[in-house]
Formats: sequence, C-alpha cells, structure tokens
Amino acid sequence: MNHAVQAVADAHRHEWAAVLAATVRVTRDLDLAEECVQDAYAAALADWSRGGVPSKPGAWLTVAARHNAMDALRRARTLRSKLHLLVEPEQHAEAHDDRLRLVFLCCHPALAFEAQVALTLRVVCGVATPDVAKAFLVSEPTMAARITRAKKKIAAAGIPFRMPGAAELPARVDAALTVIHLLFTTGHTAPTGPELTRTGIAEHALDLARLLHALLPAEREVRGLLALLLANHARRATRTAEDGRLLLLEEQDRSAWDADAIAEAHELVVGALRGGGPGRFALQAAIASLHASAPSYADTDWPQILVLYNELLKVWPSPVVALNRAVALSMTEGAEPALAEIEALERDGRLAGYRYLPAAKADLLRRLGKAPEAAAEYERALALTDNEAERAFLCGRLAPLVP
Repeated sequence: MNHAVQAVADAHRHEWAAVLAATVRVTRDLDLAEECVQDAYAAALADWSRGGVPSKPGAWLTVAARHNAMDALRRARTLRSKLHLLVEPEQHAEAHDDRLRLVFLCCHPALAFEAQVALTLRVVCGVATPDVAKAFLVSEPTMAARITRAKKKIAAAGIPFRMPGAAELPARVDAALTVIHLLFTTGHTAPTGPELTRTGIAEHALDLARLLHALLPAEREVRGLLALLLANHARRATRTAEDGRLLLLEEQDRSAWDADAIAEAHELVVGALRGGGPGRFALQAAIASLHASAPSYADTDWPQILVLYNELLKVWPSPVVALNRAVALSMTEGAEPALAEIEALERDGRLAGYRYLPAAKADLLRRLGKAPEAAAEYERALALTDNEAERAFLCGRLAPLVP
C-alpha cells in the first residue's frame, strides 16, 4: 500500500466522523453530506498521490467536503441562504462536539431503536453496511434498506442538527451508549477481514465514550460504558500472537496489559455501581474489570462473575448474555450444566446465525471428551465466521479432533 493510500485509510478511520459532522453542519442533510464527504475522500486519493499528504489530512478533507457541499447547494439554488455557514470560522469546541451532535441526530426518538443504532454505525462511524448487518445478524440488503429508511425519516421530519436539551437527553443516551458499544465491538473483534481487530474503530468508540462522559459525568451508565471499553481495550496488545493467531484469555501475557487503563476502569466501575441498582453497562464493566484485575486466569473470580451475569440477565435478558453466562457457569459448576444451557439457547433459535454459540458448545463438548460432536460444532462455527484470525483459531481447535 503506497503512502497516499495508507494516509487516506488512516484518515477514514480517524477523521470520518469529524469531517461528516462538519459537513452536516453546512448541508443539514445526511445523504448530501455523506456524498460530499465520500467525494472528498476520493479526491484526496488522487491529490495526495500526486502532491503528497497534507500536514492536516482532516482539515484538508473538511475543506474539500465543504467545497463539494457548496457546489451541491449552488446547484440546488440554496447557496444564498447557506453561505454564512460556509464562511463561518470553525470554532474548535464546536468542531469537537459536532461528532456528538451527529450521534444524537441519528439517535433521535423519532427513529426505531435498531434504526438509530444502525444509522449511527453507518453514517457517524463509517462502518461498512455488511459489517453493520453482521452486528445485527441480518442480511446486507435488509440492513441497507433499514438505513435508507432512517435517513429519509430524518429528512422528512426536519430533525435539527443540534445538541439535545437537558430534558431531551435521557431518551437519547441509551441509544448513544448502545451504538458506541457496538462500534467498539466491531473494532475489538472485526466481523470480517484478515485481522482480529480494527484498532482505529475501537479507539474511535473510546473517544466518543470519553466525549459522552465529559458531557454527562454523573450518568452511571455512561461511566459503566467507558469503564467497559477501557477494561477490554487494555488487553489489545496481547489478543493475538505475532503471526496473527487469536490468543485466548488464559494464553495472554497479563504483564503487557495497560495497567493505567485497568485502574481507570476500576475507578469508574466503583462509581457506576454506587447509588442503586446498576444498569447493563455498569454490570458488563464490572465483569470486564474482574477479568482484567485477576492476577492469573486460574485466579479469576468466576463465582462473582456468575453472580454479575445473573444480575445482568435481569436488566438485559439477551440471548448473548445468556450464552456468556453459560461460559461462566462452566467454570464454576462444570461443562455438563453449561451445555444444557447452550442447548436451550439453540432451541430458542435467536442465535441461529451467531458464530460464538457453536464455538462455545464445541469447547464444552471437547472438554467432555466428545470429539466427533465437538468437531461438528467447530465446523458449524467455521461456516459462520468471516474473520480470518478467528477461522485460523477454529481450524486449530478442529484439527486434532478429526481422525
């Protein structure tokens, strides 16, 4: 990959949301802004290849996208009414908050919850539609149609591009937390591609979580989300071997984990759990913090983790949470009762396309010495996995089970 191509790829990871937010400020139209920003990135690829990468790629892209917007608005004969916005000097603080404005625009209660999350992932974070579809366990055409409908609804309703007032914030915060968490998940374990992680996306989510925490420092679930991301991101350097092979938690070098991030997460968890019944992000953060603070895998406090999963299921009765709880159950009560829980989830059917269900079942069957059944489940997991690092891991587990 040449220098210009790499620079455009880096700018997409780090600057997409800021450039798009600045352009939405001009156009007040998501579709138009997205087209203008995409054209700016295409122009950057050609211009930077010829003349070199500018010192501030984000500023270059913002100016180019705004020029594209100006041309589009002129063609639409609305330039006069928008001109003051095009020449308005950019205030650093406003540019800083524009990304959150864009998140809250996409998380407007006029949209269905899943549409809010999908739209934010696609428009704000630049996550490709196939990856958004995988995050929701639906087909790509279904997700593309859902995103298009959401954009049209925002345009038809004339939803403004501004920070919500204090009275409006609670209705938007849960969707914002969910989308930031899904964004982090997409970066923490990429749904597709050759590498396990997309560090830029994960860091982008962490940045958004910090922005939201700065806006709402007393909100316990915001603290919980930030803690959850910090505790998981602290392990990023150890989740794969030098050859890209996925390393399980018990194989990772804990001395290489980010101790400062783990300590910050722990402090946030304490605040998130204090003052009443905890929410789903506070509970997930507490689980992640227990994993991160255990001196070794053998010393992990599995009984406490199982208690936290029991509480999490009460506030967030998700089949994915039930699957994770089954793994914790296997560490406290053995593989047999955990296998029964997973087979119940299979009969439920909601995780039919979820690769971690057959992978977890295969691991339990392997531990129980049922090699043929375990091999069949690893095959099922492989058929559902598009990430090459995960495929390599599953193949490694499958190989010794095949005669």
